[in-house]
Amino acid sequence: MVQGTTSDAGKSVMVAGLCRVLARKGVKVAPFKPQNMALNSAVTPDGGEIGRAQAVQAQACNLPLSVHMNPVLLKPNTDTGAQIIIRGKAIEDMDAVSYHSFKPQLLEMVLESFDILGEGTQARLVEGAGSPAEVNLREHDIANMGFALAANTPVVIVADIDRGGVFAHLYGTYDLLSDDEKKLVKGFIINRFRGDVTLLESGLTWLTEKTGVPVIGVVPYLHGLYLEAEDAINQQQLDDDTQFKIVVPGLPRISNHTDFDALRLHPGVDLCFVKPGDPLPAADLIILPGSKNVRGDLAALRNRGWDKQIARHLRFGGKIIGICGGYQMLGLSIDDPHGVEGEMSQCEGLNYLNVTTTLEKQKTLKQIGGVLTLNGNTFPVKGYEIHAGVSQVNEQQPITLQSGSDCYPDGALCANDQVLGTYLHGIFDEPDACNALLNWAGYQQNRAQDMTQLREDNLNRLADSLEESLDLDALFTGIEGWHA
Repeated sequence: MVQGTTSDAGKSVMVAGLCRVLARKGVKVAPFKPQNMALNSAVTPDGGEIGRAQAVQAQACNLPLSVHMNPVLLKPNTDTGAQIIIRGKAIEDMDAVSYHSFKPQLLEMVLESFDILGEGTQARLVEGAGSPAEVNLREHDIANMGFALAANTPVVIVADIDRGGVFAHLYGTYDLLSDDEKKLVKGFIINRFRGDVTLLESGLTWLTEKTGVPVIGVVPYLHGLYLEAEDAINQQQLDDDTQFKIVVPGLPRISNHTDFDALRLHPGVDLCFVKPGDPLPAADLIILPGSKNVRGDLAALRNRGWDKQIARHLRFGGKIIGICGGYQMLGLSIDDPHGVEGEMSQCEGLNYLNVTTTLEKQKTLKQIGGVLTLNGNTFPVKGYEIHAGVSQVNEQQPITLQSGSDCYPDGALCANDQVLGTYLHGIFDEPDACNALLNWAGYQQNRAQDMTQLREDNLNRLADSLEESLDLDALFTGIEGWHA
């Protein structure tokens, strides 16, 4: 199990890289995260929902997605509450206190999913959540040491030296563990180091002497490494040769912002997430993202004056795309008769598409493919649907999706050709579709990334680095099939 001294210490990346190391050696390995809190999610083949980090880790293992890889997913919808998703299905919304009381009921189910993943595999790599030193959350813990103790899983603790204070992070985390928890810790990993590792040697010796725990390795900072973010928006830009300006309003409950990674990494695109309080800058294209609370985020958009800036953008001939919740916002109205997002009510949309949306209790969850039609040409698309809304559309629908033998239209394109919406997450990941949408918005070069190949290349690059920097024999001792 890989645990971290902080959030974003490198747990997700470390598990993905180690999964690829084992998979390349022919070891049958599966990723696992008992509890995840994230608004970026992925859809499994059987219509379940798991954290996006586990989807990347599954790709590293060359495995199809399974709800057992992330049996508990929390999707925050307010500052104090979240939708609780158990084995891929939403059960109810809870506040933090109610969920803390509910956790003891989940441990047995989490361990059962862990056992199911063990069938037919030689190794399971587990990702923790946050930090095991959060002593206020130790009771009923299923995400870190609580799980490790129950499953008797050895633990390595990773810290990000790029944040500073790495020895305090590692020593402090270890010192706050109970004696039984300390016995599970087999090593430390220092992540994202820049410079000559010999400068760390005295500190590494001190840490081992103080704790009795070895440092398994120091992983270098990998410039330009791309793996999908678990939750926090990644502002990394890989190429400064930017020409085409795309703006994404940073909504309070923005979800699945990994939709825009293909654009963020595009060598001819300058993608900007706009922070609360900042005006929307001049742009060629505005994209309204997905949202975990569409009505609340639409109200926030209006409160920030972004609706008026969007109207100005359109008057000046700009283009707009809405993805999922952003698509719903572009319509005439959003009706919530069941109180899916809070109080039962209806709100007016931005009125740029002749679309009305009703929020239903049951989510649509599908892995899906199809074709996009623009300017008389068709382009393959694939991705996933994950939404509670059902929309009635009285516009041209530019996308045809196929699920098994069923074909159905998706999205809307307004008559003046300025506003387009779709429920399809991942629509920019296919290079031809991405190029077509950028061409529609006014960018005339075809330079889109092949996102599937990009993930593969970066997983292999990460695995190469871990093979060079970690004592893998110490880490993987006892794993069937492992050989250096």
